Amino acid sequence: LCTQKNYLGVFGSNNSFEYIACFWSMSANKKIEEANEYIRQAEKCLKTSFLKWKPDYELAAEEYQKAAVSFRTAKAFDQSKNSYLKAADCHKQTNSWFHAAKCYDQAILICNESKNLSEIKGFAEKASSLYQQHGSADAGATVLEKAAKILEQNYPQDAITLYQRAADVSLIEDSSRQGAEYVNKVARIMVKLQMYDQAADALRRVIGLYQSSDSYQSIGRLTVALVLVQLAREDFVAAEKAFKEWGNCCDAAEVQTLERLLQAYDDEDPDAAARALRDPFIRHMDVEFARLATILPLPKGVSIDQTPASSATCAPSASVMESAATSYVATKEKDIESKSHEEESVDKRQPSDDDDDDGLR
Repeated sequence: LCTQKNYLGVFGSNNSFEYIACFWSMSANKKIEEANEYIRQAEKCLKTSFLKWKPDYELAAEEYQKAAVSFRTAKAFDQSKNSYLKAADCHKQTNSWFHAAKCYDQAILICNESKNLSEIKGFAEKASSLYQQHGSADAGATVLEKAAKILEQNYPQDAITLYQRAADVSLIEDSSRQGAEYVNKVARIMVKLQMYDQAADALRRVIGLYQSSDSYQSIGRLTVALVLVQLAREDFVAAEKAFKEWGNCCDAAEVQTLERLLQAYDDEDPDAAARALRDPFIRHMDVEFARLATILPLPKGVSIDQTPASSATCAPSASVMESAATSYVATKEKDIESKSHEEESVDKRQPSDDDDDDGLR
């Protein structure tokens, strides 16, 4: 059937897709048959008899893993996932924590491939716990990070939980820098979800972790991010406090940008604030913070750009036509001024009633 002669005789010369589909179907069926045979062998290993008192969990786990690979090749993702889970259970029976964790790790990949994302968080937490039991905390943090990246787009809250747990695992191993990177990812997701209060707390934690590891070169950009988040919370005092507290860790460009931005908010100048937020330094920050700068509430002062429009709508002066020429306006103003001087001189020349009474006396 797979030869060109048979192919042309059965399907014709123009039905290559039909031939490929038929060939793939035969291959998939063959792989499923192989997988089912591995399952039968695994179940046989788990059975006990008069001469076999204990199940052979180690051999059963190997057979289940072979079945999982065959099911995955045949695109039978649910069966492949279940085979990996059974293999993990067998490994746990023999206290093979690392191999059990690897099975959960593979189950995460299967779920991602089949777009079944709802189970990934649970598998990642189980895998991380097993890696830690084995003594491989770094591998535990890595599997949590990998799962969080998969869930970040569709399940951001689950991604936040996994990143936070990865940070805790890293900090247990005294890896402050790696933990800071995980918490920084938490802050970015929170900014994306407009969880500004929690994002501010996360950024302060990141800065503290970098300080404890003497990584001061990373604090400057985080300070700018924290100031933006505090301004998004409409808390100018907290933004200014953050700059005063960590501004000494900023570079010259970062200091200049923050000074211009905070001065604009202090002066309630929306135009100056908008110009500061359009600074190339801010636009080239992480995507979440660059987008935050575009939606940041500006101070509610009077905009300089609106001043000419506002002055044009003001009511005209008395006795002056609204559309009068400049020379006409100047002449009328002089007439009004001279008239007011004459009235003042007349008032001075007219005696008051008190003066008349004094004269009579």
